[in-house]
Amino acid sequence: MSHPLQGVRILELGQIIAGTYGGQVLSDLGAEVIKIESPKGDLGRNASVAPYRGLSGLFLTFNRNKKSVVIDLKTDAGRGIFYDLVKLSDVVIDNFRPGVLERLQIDYQTLSRINPRIIQCSVTGFGMTGSYKDYPALDLSIQAIAGHMAVTGEPGRPPARVGIPLGDLSGGIFAMQSVLTALFDRERTGRGSQIDISMFDAMLHLLTYMGTMWLTNGELPKPSGSAHDYTVPWQAFAASDGYLVVAAREPATWVRLCEVLGEPELAFDPRFATAEDRVKNRGILVPHLEAIFRTRTVAEWLECLRAADLSVAPVNHFDKAFAEAPVAEREMIVEYDHPDVGKVRLPGNPIKMSGMAAKPSTPAPRLGEHTDAVLGQLLSLSADEIASLRQQGAIG
Repeated sequence: MSHPLQGVRILELGQIIAGTYGGQVLSDLGAEVIKIESPKGDLGRNASVAPYRGLSGLFLTFNRNKKSVVIDLKTDAGRGIFYDLVKLSDVVIDNFRPGVLERLQIDYQTLSRINPRIIQCSVTGFGMTGSYKDYPALDLSIQAIAGHMAVTGEPGRPPARVGIPLGDLSGGIFAMQSVLTALFDRERTGRGSQIDISMFDAMLHLLTYMGTMWLTNGELPKPSGSAHDYTVPWQAFAASDGYLVVAAREPATWVRLCEVLGEPELAFDPRFATAEDRVKNRGILVPHLEAIFRTRTVAEWLECLRAADLSVAPVNHFDKAFAEAPVAEREMIVEYDHPDVGKVRLPGNPIKMSGMAAKPSTPAPRLGEHTDAVLGQLLSLSADEIASLRQQGAIG
């Protein structure tokens, strides 16, 4: 097995992040991903977003390994070309607003008549049906409405979003999972399926046990910074030269932590002896621990706490995060040479499988870079036919 999805062809109509992240991960696993772009291109190409030498760092990230084909789906000839590609493909991914697929005549009902094995995955803000379906949805609004901003940040401070675009990324993550599930199901049924991914649904799902505690117990959590509602200590502490996080949940780890801190008797103090006691008395315990942690450097604490097999980590910024040993050991930086900006280095594929060879990354494509090659190789169109379609405005 060199790449498990080798032979799977995906037509990606997705844009920016929610419609492209799933395809990017699937491409790392060997899928052929063909971006079908309008003549104006993916909105993610906007060079004002993470600008890098005149291009978008966002686009350079989410579109590695992909091919770009420009088709104007608003033209009859362009739609015809798209239909022909659907006949030869396995999956279509989009993140259009509800109703766009129907207006363009590329909805699942239409495509499944052309290719009964096609899988169509649509990522929207609130789903393809329902009272919220037409609301505009961006990462910020999804993080807010799904409750994530209510539990993020420091107590008493204004709402804060998760630093990464988790709302958008959740759409891509669940799109990837659903596509893999649909491909497996097709092996049994012989038919494709329609997938409806709501970013709002995905973010509600990611609330996990906190959502359960509200739904079941009426318990509304509050933002707690790096701390934990049910475990103390479980948070960031300031050392003499930076921050580290320490977590001691089980009784044995609490005892070991107190020994390393030089206060073994603290573990058996009636105020802190059990997890419940420590949560109840965090206002006393945490300031005491903070004073101890300020006495040494981050490196000194890491050495002695790790030697005691305790869960501890430095609070890294990206420079130090990408310098940690597992990054090189697990090949978590990949790179490619882009014809316009030169070398691009980016986070690698986190999915490791036995027998799967490392996949060299190919550059995020220029707009329409592969139009002629894809139409010639897959659809057997001649150069004259391609030129005619371009003259008609069907392709770019």
